[in-house]
Amino acid sequence: MIRAYSQAIAQLSDPKIRSVIWKSVAGTILGFILLIVGVGWALANTALFEITWVETAVDIFGGLATAVIAIILFPGIVGALVSVFLEDVADAVEAKHYPGLTAPLAMGWGTLISTSARLILLTIVLNLLFLPLYLIPGINIAAYYGVNGVLLGREYFEVVALRRLAPDEASALKKRHRLRIWMMGAATAFLFTIPVINMIAPVLGTAAMVHFFHRVRGG
Repeated sequence: MIRAYSQAIAQLSDPKIRSVIWKSVAGTILGFILLIVGVGWALANTALFEITWVETAVDIFGGLATAVIAIILFPGIVGALVSVFLEDVADAVEAKHYPGLTAPLAMGWGTLISTSARLILLTIVLNLLFLPLYLIPGINIAAYYGVNGVLLGREYFEVVALRRLAPDEASALKKRHRLRIWMMGAATAFLFTIPVINMIAPVLGTAAMVHFFHRVRGG
C-alpha cells in the first residue's frame, strides 16, 4: 500500500495527471459547496433524527451541524462527483508504468454515472446510520475510517478493475482482497481529511489503486 501511494505521489508532475488535478480541485470545491447547501437545506426542512434531543440540538446548532455532516459526507460524495475524470488518471498511470497492456475496456458514461450515484446514496445512508457513533470520542475515528474505507475502496477498485476485467471477474478479485481494498480506501479517506491535499485525494486514490490492482491481479 505504501509503495502504491508513493508511486502515485511521484507521478503528480505528469502533464496528463496535472490536467485531471485541476478538474479534481474544481470538482472538490463545487462538491463541498453543494454539500453545505444541500445539508443546510435538509437540516432546516426535514426531521432527520427520531431522537428528540438530537433533533433539537441540530436545530439550535444548525450551522455547526451543517459543517460537521458535510465534512463526514465529503469523501464519498466528492469522490463520486469527480469519478468521471478518474479514467484519465488510470490511463496515465498505465501508460507510464504498464506500457505493454492492451487498450482498456470502455466503461461508458452510463456505467460511470450509475456507479457514482450508487456511491453517493451509500455514502449518505451509511454515514447517517453511523452518525451516533461519530459522537463518541475514540470510537468515532474507527467508525469514520471503517465506513469510508469500505466506500472509497470499493469505488476506486471498481473504477480501475472494470477497465480490465469483466464484472464477475472484478467482483471475485475484490472478494479475495477485501481487507486490503478496505485499507486502500481508508488511506484515501485519511487524505480527504487533510486540508488542500483533500482536493487531489481522488487523483492519488485512483493512481494508487491502479498499482494495487495490477499487483493483486498478477499483471
